[in-house]
Amino acid sequence: MLPVTVQADRLALHELTRASAAELQDGGDGGWEWAPGGPHEGSRFAAGKMLAGMETGRHRDGWGAYVMVRTEDDRAIGGIGFHGPPEDGRVEIGYDLAESARGQGYATESVRALTAWALAQPDVETVYATTDEDNTASQRVLERAGFRRIGDTPRPIGGREAQHLFERNRCEPNPFGQNRD
Repeated sequence: MLPVTVQADRLALHELTRASAAELQDGGDGGWEWAPGGPHEGSRFAAGKMLAGMETGRHRDGWGAYVMVRTEDDRAIGGIGFHGPPEDGRVEIGYDLAESARGQGYATESVRALTAWALAQPDVETVYATTDEDNTASQRVLERAGFRRIGDTPRPIGGREAQHLFERNRCEPNPFGQNRD
């Protein structure tokens, strides 16, 4: 099957192929010319997780890692994707941006586009994300993308801090004026 591409206003989100994921994981560029500051370590980690899912048979096309490519100059500016295929109607999304691309609305645009794609799939009712308590920039991205904070994850004993939990459901009204259903 061909990799999925999701179009946004100023970006194209291209699902990684096995070859591009392997190259990113190994420290390369994955076949893209990157904006300064990219690729971020999160994109490399996501590429590795996608490859591991391919090796174990857990990966499903469309539910892996994507690269955000700015259409005005064809430069990769970040990564976005899912932490695995949907389970029980839920799927988790994550993202990162090259430092030079931050503060320009690209993360919000990408989260909106990939969330809309996910919610249009028959086996997804909810897209969710977690953020560190102190990551207010990411929290704002999720809120602008129509997610709502529903609580916190439990704080692990002796572990890192609890995380804020956000979600967007298929049955909720679309805050952007388009009917998703």
